[in-house]
Amino acid sequence: MAKRKILIQLDTDNKASVFDGVVAVDAGVDHLFQYANVRAEDVRDLVHGAMYTRGPHDLHNTAIFVGGSNVVHGEAVAAAARDTLSDPFRVSIMLDSNGANSTAAAAVLCAQQHIQINDSISIVLAGTGPVGQRVCRILANLGGKVFVGSRSVERSQETIDQLARANVDPSRLIPLRSEDPELLAAALYRANAVIACGAAGVKLMSAQQLEFGKSLQVAIDLNAVSPAGIEGIGIMDKGVQRGTRADYGALGVGGLKMKIHKASVAALFESNHRFLDCQEMLTIGSDILAAQQSV
Repeated sequence: MAKRKILIQLDTDNKASVFDGVVAVDAGVDHLFQYANVRAEDVRDLVHGAMYTRGPHDLHNTAIFVGGSNVVHGEAVAAAARDTLSDPFRVSIMLDSNGANSTAAAAVLCAQQHIQINDSISIVLAGTGPVGQRVCRILANLGGKVFVGSRSVERSQETIDQLARANVDPSRLIPLRSEDPELLAAALYRANAVIACGAAGVKLMSAQQLEFGKSLQVAIDLNAVSPAGIEGIGIMDKGVQRGTRADYGALGVGGLKMKIHKASVAALFESNHRFLDCQEMLTIGSDILAAQQSV
């Protein structure tokens, strides 16, 4: 008898995310076990329950999803889960706290439809936040140069140092105090892409500033709450052409993000040794777009 697919949701919030639960069911999970308020010190016993209840040959039917709104806490939980696993008793793990990994992957893939990221120049506004850091990481790993935007150049440099410790080439990352109009204008003059990853309802760039981007081929705003992160980009924009620039709003990116999220959950059950974060989700998203284009 075929084993049922069991997803164990480890959520760092006080209540496990209904959103993530619904996506898991839609992705084909048979049974969803949800645990809330999970901390790193709680992980060992939960993971042992996942590891030792099935034989090694059946463990591809058990997987762990780490979620919640706090990305730092989620990373700690995911790291604790990985450290607990040992051969041959392994299960696959997906980390997508606050949707940061799937959103970052989707944003870069939207940009990639309009620019050759290798040797391109991008500005990531709010580049020190959870989504922004992952966008910077992916862009740099694909060979692009990235202005890491922040209100504080010190915070921008801290993020660059942090990414360097994660084996991202720091020579591809440029600190940018994005609230300085002259510095932002100079960066925009060189940039091929701008991606705004700020908090909901926070404007990071005016329409007038956007006009300095004479070489921009794509602009992406991931803020779904008014006012827009980049003034003039609509929440529903999906490759809307404005001059030589294609614009994307939060929902314009969101469709691909949801496909990546569901496909990533499904991919957990293909083997028992995967760890899915932004880089792996980028590959999954690339496969989704390739399949769409081949139809």
